[in-house]
Amino acid sequence: MITPQLTAFEAQSQQTFQALMWALSYPGRAQRIAEVGVAAFAAVGATLIDLETSYYTNHAGLAQLLAHSGARTLGPQQAHYQFYPDLPTMALDDLALAPVGTYLDPDASATLVLSCHLGAGERLRLSGPGIPAPFMVNLGGLPPGFWELRTKVCQFPLGWDIFFIAHDHLIGLPRTTTVEVL
Repeated sequence: MITPQLTAFEAQSQQTFQALMWALSYPGRAQRIAEVGVAAFAAVGATLIDLETSYYTNHAGLAQLLAHSGARTLGPQQAHYQFYPDLPTMALDDLALAPVGTYLDPDASATLVLSCHLGAGERLRLSGPGIPAPFMVNLGGLPPGFWELRTKVCQFPLGWDIFFIAHDHLIGLPRTTTVEVL
């Protein structure tokens, strides 16, 4: 039996896809990714977006990298994948516009990819599907009011799925996860 060999790009895409999958399967548990910084956001983008999807980013350099995907660039009120390598307080206005889905189509919500600091900042208690017992994690680098905004928009089945990128780690937070800021 002949086993096809993966190219370097295919191997990276497969590793990134697995990290994304495990991150949402086990909310709050860090998964390692091969890239760091804006390159990590580009790798996640290359894995998630394609000709049939739309994206938004507030970062000019990342916008150039994501443009090669063929996905449509839309505003924050319409894009289903949104990338924020820089998350200043004023970006909360854009996040507040991100689609949360509808009761007829909850999957029409946005997936957010946000920069954060892992192990620093606010202490969070996570609970919900994929979390057998309450799980604690510290996430920093998010603008004040972020968790209040998420609580407001995540009214199951509506809300966002979020991936947080911290250097070479990725954390998933599905819309079904309850977050308590301690």
